[in-house]
Order: sequence, then C-alpha cells, then structure tokens
Amino acid sequence: MNKPFRFKEFTIHQDRCAMKVGTDGVLLGAWVSLDKNPNSILDIGAGTGLIALQLAQRSQAEIIDAIELDENAYEQCVENFEASPWGDRLFCYHAGLDEFVDEIEDTYDLIVSNPPFYVEEVSSGDATRDLARQNSSLPFPELFEGASRLLSESGTFAVIAPSVSEKELIGLAIALGFFANRITRVRGNGDAEIKRSLMEFSWNEGGPIITELTIEHERHVYTKDYIELTKAFYLKM
Repeated sequence: MNKPFRFKEFTIHQDRCAMKVGTDGVLLGAWVSLDKNPNSILDIGAGTGLIALQLAQRSQAEIIDAIELDENAYEQCVENFEASPWGDRLFCYHAGLDEFVDEIEDTYDLIVSNPPFYVEEVSSGDATRDLARQNSSLPFPELFEGASRLLSESGTFAVIAPSVSEKELIGLAIALGFFANRITRVRGNGDAEIKRSLMEFSWNEGGPIITELTIEHERHVYTKDYIELTKAFYLKM
C-alpha cells in the first residue's frame, strides 16, 4: 500500500500519508463539474494531494490551493505537487480549516473535500490513520461553515460522503444558504447497497439532479459509466 500510485499524468507518493489513494478521492476528482470554468480551486483536507492534482489535470484554473493539517501528509502533498506537471498552479497550506478561514480573505470558485467520515470511534492500531478517518478531526458542520465563508457568489462546493449522511448534509447546507444542485449515488456493484453520495452545492437554487453510478459488474470488471468517468486517470482504463 505504500508504493507510489501511478496515474496517467502524475504519480502519488503516499508512504507518509495515513489515508492512501482510494476510490472515493478519485471519484470526486473525476466527477466534480468544471462547467463554470473555475479560476480558483480549494481542496480541504488534501491528504496526498490527489484531488487537487486531478483538478489541475482537468482544468485551466490558475490557483489550486489545498490545506492539510497533518504534518507528514502536508509534506508529502507538497512533494507530489512539485513533482507534477502543474507545480506552478498548486499550493498546499499546512493549516486546519478554522485557522485558514480566519486568515484568508479571498474566495474560491470551486471548493472540494473528501472529508473523514467514520463517525464511530475507529481503531486500526495506527493513531494517525484513525484520526484521518474520524469525522471528529473535521466534523461536517465545521466543513460546511468553513466552505460557506470561502465560496464565491457563483461558486460550487462538492463533497463525497456516506449515503447515510446525505440528508444531514442537505440540512446543514440549507441552514447556511446552500442548495444541493447535483447528487450521484454510488454502489460498488449491481447487487450492493448505495454506499456513497457525491454532492454539489451552490448558492443558486436548482435541482438536485440525482443520478446513480455502479462501479463494477463483478470484481475488476468495471461498468461503462465508471470507465468513462475515470479513464483520464487510471492507467488500465
């Protein structure tokens, strides 16, 4: 698991990151809409820097910022950014969200986050990984409050979360003046329950347009929709 993860246009080194490259991050980085041609993007809780790198590959945004609290993950994220073809557009801040919100006066056209969402106490024997996975290190209310202060008037805020949290997140959004515009519910295979929700919010009322995505027909036999979504990134797609 500590080996570098090679994508078509960049490589992720992850030996110092608690949370490794996973399907959730790749999905969000591939799925989020760039129809509004954002000039500035923020990735909250960047980890390895995966999603920011995907968005650098997909967009022409001049500013792609990331924030990461964990020191080892932050250092690795910076190294992954600098080794990529888009190092001049990528910047990672070593900060927590509350600290960042207090210091930054700019707003962003697109904010993305693959937040930690194991709400129950988890224990894998690795304290750093447990913290990265636990909702307590970045609770949803704090994430949404921070995003509401950092998002431009015409901006989009996108997250991936457990499907069981979907209603909670829509409620948090409404309380802050956000609207859910687009939701894609994800299942592992045709027989599996929906486990994840990809969600886009903005200040504009409209939608939500709701779709579903199935990843596999069977083990390692991927659906056409999933291949189409991720083929710009995965080597074997």
